[in-house]
Amino acid sequence: MPNQPAQPTLRRRRLGEALRKFRNQAGMSLDQVAEIMGWDRTKLSKIENAKAHIRPAEASKILGIYGVDAPDVLMAIEGLVRDAGKRGWWQTYGDVVASGYKDYLSLESDAESTRICSPNLIPGLFQTGAYAREIIATGSYWRPADEVNALAEVRKARQAVLTTSRQGERPPLNFWAVIHEAVLHQRFASQPTLMRAQLRHLLDMAELPNITIQILPMAMAPNPAMMGLFEIVRFPSPWPTVVLTENVVGGQFVEGTDDVAVFEASFDRTVAAALPVDQSREIIKKTMEKD
Repeated sequence: MPNQPAQPTLRRRRLGEALRKFRNQAGMSLDQVAEIMGWDRTKLSKIENAKAHIRPAEASKILGIYGVDAPDVLMAIEGLVRDAGKRGWWQTYGDVVASGYKDYLSLESDAESTRICSPNLIPGLFQTGAYAREIIATGSYWRPADEVNALAEVRKARQAVLTTSRQGERPPLNFWAVIHEAVLHQRFASQPTLMRAQLRHLLDMAELPNITIQILPMAMAPNPAMMGLFEIVRFPSPWPTVVLTENVVGGQFVEGTDDVAVFEASFDRTVAAALPVDQSREIIKKTMEKD
């Protein structure tokens, strides 16, 4: 089989999309901009389609042509230009990590905050290794054991975003999770003590200043979390918020402004139906002690 061309990184695709958007907002054609830059129009087209890279000085000049001068936008574009070609740590796992999941890991590593409604599972960023392997093996029952173990390793490695500064200066991810109380009572016949360790870990994570955990009680008011898991991922300005929904075959991104607003309102309604943080910690602790 011939070698397949490498897929451009998500950062490079976002950079190309941003440059195309700014060009369209400036009302300029590819030919007009390419002439000013002294390029062939093909080069600019390839940059916008994530098939070619652009140097920092070139990016600064082209943004000046488009009249883009907001400091936060310039800083964000500069960061994308710098990091556009970088491959994430997850690339070492090859095809075990699906392309959509790689895109999500890239988004997560660049995010400022994440809010998740998780009515059926402990969120991945809170999962112990043992819990992760059980859940992945159940949801990906067709995978061999070595792939399950590899995906569990990826899930654990992801969790560094909660406790480590990123790229030398950005603080850990702010993470707000709403979890249904029923999840706390999950049990695994093959590992009777698994959930006790998982709940202990959940309590430990709740102590971190960048983490908020709320529990939806059994006797809850109807709320949008009843419709299934969704995750709202926010980025520093000017990048738009992205929503991820999940099902048994993977995730789906929602990016339209109006649709994202619906999920944000849904999260607020779910938070209103959940227990306060202190009560949530207490119910986790009591459930753990009964195990």
